[in-house]
Amino acid sequence: MDYQGDYQRLAERLTAKGINIEDVKAKLKQQHIETPSWGYGNSGTRFKVFPWRGAARNIYEKLDDAAYIHKLTGIAPSVAIHIPWDKVDDWNALNDYAKSKGVIIGAVNPNLFQDEQYKLGSITHPSHSVREEAIAHLVECCEIMNKTGSTLLSLWFADGTNYAGQDHIRERKHRMEEALAETYKHLPAGSRMLLEYKFFEPAFYHTDFADWGMSYATALKLGEQAQVLVDTGHHAQGTNIAHIVAFLLDEKRLGGFHFNARKYADDDLIVGTVNPFELFEIYTELVLADDLAKDVAYMIDQSHNIEPKLEAMLLSVLNCQTAYARALIVDYAKLHERQQTGDVLGAHSILTDAFDTDVRPLLAQVRTEMDLHPDPLAAYRADDYAQRVADERGVAETGGGGYPG
Repeated sequence: MDYQGDYQRLAERLTAKGINIEDVKAKLKQQHIETPSWGYGNSGTRFKVFPWRGAARNIYEKLDDAAYIHKLTGIAPSVAIHIPWDKVDDWNALNDYAKSKGVIIGAVNPNLFQDEQYKLGSITHPSHSVREEAIAHLVECCEIMNKTGSTLLSLWFADGTNYAGQDHIRERKHRMEEALAETYKHLPAGSRMLLEYKFFEPAFYHTDFADWGMSYATALKLGEQAQVLVDTGHHAQGTNIAHIVAFLLDEKRLGGFHFNARKYADDDLIVGTVNPFELFEIYTELVLADDLAKDVAYMIDQSHNIEPKLEAMLLSVLNCQTAYARALIVDYAKLHERQQTGDVLGAHSILTDAFDTDVRPLLAQVRTEMDLHPDPLAAYRADDYAQRVADERGVAETGGGGYPG
């Protein structure tokens, strides 16, 4: 593929539309996609976890893999961790190791869904002692944030009920709010609490945080450091996620994303593979919001079960990069003009024109200017890293985590 020639032609076409190609490239170079530690270990569905030869067995190996993905892409410099899966005795040593590999510790994710005592819930459990134990874990994660320099506490709860009458729904709401208010007191200065939601599973009658509105309402009660986390797989069929994103951006309460893809429910597939136009729609809202989106955290949350772990993670990051590139080359001036004149299909065509544009030459040029291989996927397949770690690590029975939520 003639990347250089194709890039020049694309740059000329975009410039003719009034789009500053240098500004577009600068923004692409500043993109930041956080990868999750659990995505490098063995994880899968509730039915079966298929061990992958070479999957990371501990947090140090997960950092090795994350650093490799960052080396290929240049835009994945931070790694989300899950506690207790990634817990260590010496956090300073872990920080130093991450830094030596060219990455940093990102969001801290508590685990309140795997222990036996949480069968009926964690911070909404009927038992006061169980709730206290759950709160203690959340506070511990705030302390880990201090030790790692993390600025994000990413919260997802499996809490809910399976049967009508199983528990008092409003009382559970009060327990949730009380626990989060106590946790909020322990947030490090300048950090944020991101409240994720999910409309069903593993609880099937009701989930205590079922949708973005519940997370938003709770964030308002907690304070400015609390925001909503949008997991792209946690919605009912037909939900307009771009609309939710736009609303939360305008309210200054969009904290971040967990990117994945789904066909039916929370499939946790590679982002951008099932509905790439939806991902593009989301990014157009983020580009339009400009400064309102400057602190939004972009994180991958996927469960790679039958795919090679590293290649799946690489593709996830690249698909986010592609969606962002397409969103950056939308002719927003003409879009606004057509919106104001009621040109319905004319406005829609502005978006589809950008979406249909082959941005591979643009991304290849950006990577070349960043001293990266123009095609990270080709670089990965030509490299022996995956084979080397497979030979070194073999097949691990567990990878420090199961279903991430």
